[in-house]
Amino acid sequence: MDLYEQLYSKKASISVVGLGYVGLPLAVAFAKEIEVIGYDINEAKVNKYKSGIDITKEVGNKELEKSTVVFTNDESDLKSAKFHIISVPTPVNTNKIPDLSPVIGASKTVGRNLTTGSIVVYESTVYPGVTEDICVPILEQESGLRYGIDFKVGYSPERINPGDKVHRLENIVKIVSGMDEESLELIAKTYELIIEAGVHRAESIKVAEAAKVIENSQRDINIAFMNELSMVFNKMGIDTKAVLEAAGTKWNFLNFSPGLVGGHCIGVDPYYFVYRAEELGYHSQIILSGRRINDEMGKYVAENTVKKLIQAGIKVKGAKVAIFGITFKENCPDSRNTKIIDIINELEDYGVELEIVDPIAEASDVFNEYGLKLSNIESVKNVDGIIIAVPHDTFSNIDLRYLKNLYRKDEMSYLYESNGVVDTNNEVAATVETGNDPQKVLIDVRGLFNKNHAEEEGFLYWRL
Repeated sequence: MDLYEQLYSKKASISVVGLGYVGLPLAVAFAKEIEVIGYDINEAKVNKYKSGIDITKEVGNKELEKSTVVFTNDESDLKSAKFHIISVPTPVNTNKIPDLSPVIGASKTVGRNLTTGSIVVYESTVYPGVTEDICVPILEQESGLRYGIDFKVGYSPERINPGDKVHRLENIVKIVSGMDEESLELIAKTYELIIEAGVHRAESIKVAEAAKVIENSQRDINIAFMNELSMVFNKMGIDTKAVLEAAGTKWNFLNFSPGLVGGHCIGVDPYYFVYRAEELGYHSQIILSGRRINDEMGKYVAENTVKKLIQAGIKVKGAKVAIFGITFKENCPDSRNTKIIDIINELEDYGVELEIVDPIAEASDVFNEYGLKLSNIESVKNVDGIIIAVPHDTFSNIDLRYLKNLYRKDEMSYLYESNGVVDTNNEVAATVETGNDPQKVLIDVRGLFNKNHAEEEGFLYWRL
C-alpha cells in the first residue's frame, strides 16, 4: 500500500505545520477527507482553535467546531504523520532581506520528528532553491535520514487570498511539484482530494518556487504603475478613478487600481526574488522601482491629508482625524505589515491627533504590534477629518450623512441640533445657513464613496 492509499484509507495522517491564514484553511479542508494533525508553536492560538474560535476568520467558528483536525503545539505529535505540509510565514527583515528563520525553524521541528517513508511539502513563499538547498539539508541533519531514499520533498505554493470569499482554497488551481515523478504524482493526487479546480504539475521544485514569487511581484509592479499614475494625475487635477473607468472599456486593459500594498505577500515576495537575483549578480531595475513607489504611498496619503486640512483652514497641529481601517487589506482581521501604520506615523509627526476605528481588526494584535488602541465608531466625534483607509464591506454601508455628524461643528449648531436635525427656530436656521461649520475633510483612499456625491454633501474630498 503506497502513501496515498494509506492517507486515503486513514491509516496515515497529514500534518500541517503553521496554522495561520494559509495553514488553518488547509488543515480544515484536508480533515474532511483524511486524518489531519494541525501544529503551531503558538499555544494560545492552538487553544483558540480547540475551543472553536477562528481568529483568522478564514474558516469560521461553526466550520472549525465540527472539524476533526487534531490541534496541538506538542511537536512529538508530528511523529504519527507521514505527509507533512509546512506553511509558515516568510517575512523580510528591516533591511528588506529575506528572513528564513520561520521556515528553517519549521524544518528543524519536522526533521526531529520525521520517520522513514515520509514526504515533506513546503507551501511557504521562498526564492528558487530554498527548498532543496536550505531546507533539505536541515531535514537530513535533524532526522538522520537520507533525502530521496528515506524521505522525499515537494513544493506547492499557497495561493489563498485572505478575506476573499470568492477565490477560496478549493477553487484556485494549485501548483504542485516534487523531487521526482513518484513524489510529484503522490503530492498531486493528495491535493486533488481538496482542490476542485485541479492542480498544475510543475516540472521541478525550482519552477514552482519561481512561479509563486513572480505572481505577487507582477501584481506589485502593476499596482505601483497605478500609484505613479495617481500621483501624476493628482498634479494634473484629473480624477484617477475616472481615467481608469474610461481606459477599462478596452478589452485588454488590465484591471488594477492604486492603493496601499502591505501584508505578507505582495509587499514581501518581490524582495525574495530580488535577493536571489542580486546573489547571482543581477540588479533589479523594474521590481525594486515598483517597491519603492508602493513603500512610499502611506506617506503620500498622509501628506495629502495635511494639504486638505490646510485647504480647509484647519490648524494641522492638534487637528483631530479618525482613521477607518488598519488591517493590511479589506475584510481581513490581520494588521501585521499594514501600510496604514505609515499614514499614522506620518500624521503623528505633524502633531495630528488620531482615532483608529476598525471593527474587523483583532484589537489585541493591533495593540501588541503597534501599541495602538482601537475605538468604536460610536465614540468618534468632533473630528476635523476622516480617512477611509481600508474599504471594509462594513464601511461601505455607512451613509455620508452619518459621517457628517462625526465632524466638529460650529458652536451654535451644537446648541440647537437634535438627533441630527436642525431646530426650525429662525435664529438657528440662519446660523446654519451661513455655513460656519469648518469644511469636512474626507480622504477616501480607495474610492469607496462616490466622489460627486461626497462633494455635493459638502465634503472636501480626495482619493488616490
